[in-house]
Amino acid sequence: MTQIALSAIMVAQRPKSTSSGKSSKGGEKAKGPDPSLSHTDVLPDVPEDIFPMVLTSATQELFECRADEDVTQNNPYKLLKKDDILHDMKARAAVSDFHPVKQTVLNYPGEELLLVFDRDFKYGQSFYLVLTEEAKQRILQPPVSTDEEEPEEESEQYVCRTPEPQQPWVSLGSELEIEEESVKDTRERLKYLVSRVRKKFGAPVNFTDRNALESKEGYIECTSYQDRNFRLIQMERNSATQAVLNLKSSATQTQRTFPRNMYTQYKPRELTEEEKENYMSSENLKNFASSAFSRFEIAIQQNKIMDVFFDDWQALSEGDIAFGGKADTYLKEYQSFTDLQFSKDKSISCIKWHPTISGEAATLHLQPKKTCAFHPSTELRPSFNCVRSVIAVSVTEKMSFEERINGSTKLLLNPPLILFWSFSDPINPQIEPLGNLRLECPDDVLSFDFCPSDPNIIIGGCMNGQMAFEEDKENEIPVLLYCAVSSIENGHKAPVTDVQWLPENFEAERKQKMEEKQLENPRGIPNTFKYLDLSWKPLIKDGELVYTSWKLGKDDDSGRLLSGKPSRCFIVHDSLVNTVKRSPFFKDIILTVGGWNFAVWKESVMNGPIILSPCSQKRCMVGCWSLSNPGMFFIGKEDGNIEVWDLLEKTHEPSHIQNISTASITCMKPWIISSKQHFLAVSDDFGTLHILQIPWTLRNPSSSESSVNKYFEKEVTRLMFFDKRKETMAKQKTATEAEEQKKKTKIISVIHPAPRKRQ
Repeated sequence: MTQIALSAIMVAQRPKSTSSGKSSKGGEKAKGPDPSLSHTDVLPDVPEDIFPMVLTSATQELFECRADEDVTQNNPYKLLKKDDILHDMKARAAVSDFHPVKQTVLNYPGEELLLVFDRDFKYGQSFYLVLTEEAKQRILQPPVSTDEEEPEEESEQYVCRTPEPQQPWVSLGSELEIEEESVKDTRERLKYLVSRVRKKFGAPVNFTDRNALESKEGYIECTSYQDRNFRLIQMERNSATQAVLNLKSSATQTQRTFPRNMYTQYKPRELTEEEKENYMSSENLKNFASSAFSRFEIAIQQNKIMDVFFDDWQALSEGDIAFGGKADTYLKEYQSFTDLQFSKDKSISCIKWHPTISGEAATLHLQPKKTCAFHPSTELRPSFNCVRSVIAVSVTEKMSFEERINGSTKLLLNPPLILFWSFSDPINPQIEPLGNLRLECPDDVLSFDFCPSDPNIIIGGCMNGQMAFEEDKENEIPVLLYCAVSSIENGHKAPVTDVQWLPENFEAERKQKMEEKQLENPRGIPNTFKYLDLSWKPLIKDGELVYTSWKLGKDDDSGRLLSGKPSRCFIVHDSLVNTVKRSPFFKDIILTVGGWNFAVWKESVMNGPIILSPCSQKRCMVGCWSLSNPGMFFIGKEDGNIEVWDLLEKTHEPSHIQNISTASITCMKPWIISSKQHFLAVSDDFGTLHILQIPWTLRNPSSSESSVNKYFEKEVTRLMFFDKRKETMAKQKTATEAEEQKKKTKIISVIHPAPRKRQ
């Protein structure tokens, strides 16, 4: 351990003139510095007019400064055009290697910046960028010093050097033993809260022996199972093979033929009326017609049943893709969004795609351009496409009711927000062209939605039961406040779990007398909906509404207009219902998810769900329909898995299961960018937003809408049959019980006859 510590001190105090890439004979070669460390932390003597940096292989190829190829130790200099660097930062944004010196490059007075290849890691990295013109001239044209001045400089400066070890250090594996013996936390520490009834405080405790089999809660059996999250998968394997073709010599010879001119001439054979009558009445024709009639009839029926214009080759290729391996149905992660300040240790409660900002935008490619005689440079040109869609999410604190009461001060200091993410910058929440944008709310927002007619208006449902209006305003405010909130005394008494805008053909109006009040604008908030602030009341409410009509009915007793009572109420889920979604293809088909199962309903069928899934081992957290396949929907589970259900392929189990996160799935929202790009936005309980690209096999409908509609009608017929069968069996049971009761009554009357009257 002493030898290891001494080597570390030597590396840290080595002077600038010593090369960090050299090592003694027999010792280990020193590797390059850790790129994650700042150059000022490792080497504090770096001049202010240079910036050490790490260039990826893609950036080196982009600017033609590949290490040991374009730039070497003998020729380490490379002049870069300022415009090329600005184009690269604009194209790749925060991903660009020049992003840390963006402002310095913008303020640079010259047209070319000097990039130096630091092979010996003199300043801590493999490259460093010269930030001033004076430093560029000093490096390209160093001053010439005389031999007489050098001894004077060495006599004036005193350099304190660490003594060199007599023998080189050879690693024998001691650092691995130190690493293995060190204790590290592999997970977060568990927190337990033990409570007791107040009247039992200080009471004596008596422990006795009890048989575990006597009570149901006596023991819990924890059986072992195979966890798919910790299964080892071989990702890479090195193998080699060699084969030599078998050579065979062969020859062939064909006989040459001479071309000859040939011709054919014919004329149609015409029959007389007498010959026609003879042929039509002949026995041979009658025998042929009787023998070929059955085969001809079958051929006509097949042509009527089957589509003769159907392309079998195309259907064969589609079948091969549909029934391929697991890679064909794999949901590929296109992008992921998370923020260490606003979404860390929080849960995403709602996802909404921006209805108008979407599509593809052209990006850049490289085209050589000569800048000087010995330093070629590059120029950026449009080449590939990237998605410019914007997606909004609402984040909530993962706290219980007791934790919210105890940490109310922390919640006031950190107000809840709605974050806007753009595909062009996956690191910072933003929206183009507004830049960074966050919407502040009065409480945690569980659901929100864009206005269909004006996407700049957003309505959100809060955890305290209030409704908030927010309006996007094109200004330079990074955080926008809400415009108005609903009335507390007339609003919801529990968290608002869903918000939906009514279509344009609906109109709900009730005359209310509004008091005029002066509108104030102290913080630049728009006054569009200020008149609704703290006075907004609902027109219709019913806390237990399941299936009803929007039309108000008049009460016979009081004469007041009240909302209609629920027509039907079903209990099929064993927990809270978290999803109610209509099919985008069939408006009368509804998907509900809650507890440990899901159900599919038909609006005109009031006997129950037409499809009810069995209870699963993990809870179903959210569900959504596919926007391109009429018989497919997605289910998110609490273990981080996503189940893909295709009703025409399987109904007893999902067609595909894929793990997305180790945390619970909280929201899912599909979206179509183009015909070749279908996305599924999935959020988890860690505050991370995953954008998954749906493959061709899942987005291409395996069957038409008519086939799916026939399947739903078949399920409705099956449900009706079982209901009629239950009614018939119930009637038979009632009749059987009535007959048995009559028999018992008759036997009792025979055994105990009625007494006779005395005369």
